Amino acid sequence: MRASIGALTLASALGGEAVALDEVSFGTNWKAQGEHGGYYQAVATGIYERYGLDVTIRPGGPQVNHRQLLAAGRIDFNMGGNMFTSFNYVQNEVPAVTVAAIFQKEPQILLAHPGQGVDGFDDLAGRTLLIGTGGQQTFWLWLKNVYGLSDEQIEPYTFNPAPFLADPTKVQQGYVTSEPLAIITEGGFEPVVLLMADAGYDSYSTTIDVMQATIDANPDLVQRFVDASIEGWYSYLYGDNAAANELIKADNPDMTDEQLAFSLEKMKEYGIVDSGDALELGVGAMTDERWASFFEKAVGWGVYPADLDYQAAYTLDFVNNGVGLDLKQELYGN
Repeated sequence: MRASIGALTLASALGGEAVALDEVSFGTNWKAQGEHGGYYQAVATGIYERYGLDVTIRPGGPQVNHRQLLAAGRIDFNMGGNMFTSFNYVQNEVPAVTVAAIFQKEPQILLAHPGQGVDGFDDLAGRTLLIGTGGQQTFWLWLKNVYGLSDEQIEPYTFNPAPFLADPTKVQQGYVTSEPLAIITEGGFEPVVLLMADAGYDSYSTTIDVMQATIDANPDLVQRFVDASIEGWYSYLYGDNAAANELIKADNPDMTDEQLAFSLEKMKEYGIVDSGDALELGVGAMTDERWASFFEKAVGWGVYPADLDYQAAYTLDFVNNGVGLDLKQELYGN
């Protein structure tokens, strides 16, 4: 099932005439979940419709490659994972551009058992780390470089918590919005949570990516999608999100109310969406300094050549306008 506003017309604010909505498709990076809540909120509450958009959300999954579909023109917008995704577009000569960074913090974490002497990243030396293939190609490069870790410490992470639960000495990757709840539920204890973003891993995450051709042909469409999505995120974080959660569960029947509530709580507690530059510039904020910082780190890790035109990976033209700050004030008072 794909969530869509389903409306074909929008009443004109001036003459009351019906005008066609622009149909837009948006691919997410995984199955529907709370971490996608702002987009579903913009569908459920009519925010996209108010911006003249009929948005279809296409959930991702293990057999879905929305990056390829974006490049092929099969979808209009895609949810990028992190800044590696954006730089990879440039390196592979794919003219896709990041136009907003919804997550100011990458929600990637390491989990440890309490009482095992792992209370910070400095305690990881000599530990067995359960890290998946994707993690080895991204955040592991930062961990290894900054904390002097070695590849010999890695065991494959298969997104099953059983090996971690069975061995209290092991450390496991995860997302702050998800895996801790599974450990609490299945293991019966509160794990130690180490958020990489708070230790210097400064990648943006959950970006909005679009082809340069779309920007050139219809920048107003891009602006409306970005602005409406931003408003959707403020509404989801601080308003009544029940309707959005129902759409999420319709697209992902395995999703539970408990998991949705946990994800929302942790996104707010850790400032995943609304922190840093977003506090003044609005959700989705990006800066040249932040992009340069992460790129320079990635060059130091040997991922990219120093002369890669990393600035082609993003544009600030559609963010940093304070969109939604008044809505936050209205809903939250801060």
